Parts: sequence; structure tokens; C-alpha cells
Amino acid sequence: MIPLDSLALGEFWTERHLCTLTTLRADGSPHVVAVGATLDVAAGLARVISSGTSAHVRHIRRGQQRVAICQVDGRRWSTVEGLAVVRDDPGPVAEAERRYASRYRIPRPNPLRVVIEVTIIRVLGSASLKSPA
Repeated sequence: MIPLDSLALGEFWTERHLCTLTTLRADGSPHVVAVGATLDVAAGLARVISSGTSAHVRHIRRGQQRVAICQVDGRRWSTVEGLAVVRDDPGPVAEAERRYASRYRIPRPNPLRVVIEVTIIRVLGSASLKSPA
């Protein structure tokens, strides 16, 4: 495991990389989609903006769900695991949009936008992301 406060991990999660979000369907099978994700080390959260009508949002709305967010760049990779909730309050959505814009680009308008907040439980990754002892 990698400590959440690893400097190399934090830097990796500010670089522009697409991620995957894995949720579970009602039958337990994985549903994997490409997303933009941001890491908030201070809050212990990963955030994904999405449309409230998407399948992965519906999966999470069934109840707090364990999810995984992964990103890969050559031999460097990181997976963040945690418990996800969907928030549609304007404040959390705006904060997620601000963070998304900082890492990727200003998101296009979407009146159905929600934010998936993932309380981080575990961080895995390549050895190059571990801070030196």
C-alpha cells in the first residue's frame, strides 16, 4: 500500500491522466467506465463528476458502495479504493468542478451534474509512487 500523503502519489494525481471508475452492478459484476478524477489528500477524498443519469451513479445510489478508481501511465499506476456516495448539492458539485478544471479543463455545462465522492480506504500503486523512507 502507498500512504495517501506520499509526495509522488500526489504529483501523479495532479498530472493529466484519464482514469477508470469501477462500480458494481446489482448482480455483482463490475462496471468500468473512463472518467476524470481528482484526489484531495487533505480531505481523504477522490472526486468524479458525472451526469446523474449515468449507470455508475445509479449503481452507487443503490447504497454506499465500495469502488475503485485507477490510472496508468506507462509503468506507473495507482488505484484508489473507497466508499462512494453521490452528492447533488451545489456546493460539493462546484468544488468537484473546480478541481476537475484544475486537472483537466473546464467541464461543459450539465444541469444534471453530480459528484461522486469516494472516502479513500486504500491506495495501491507502483513502487515509483512510494515516498522514500
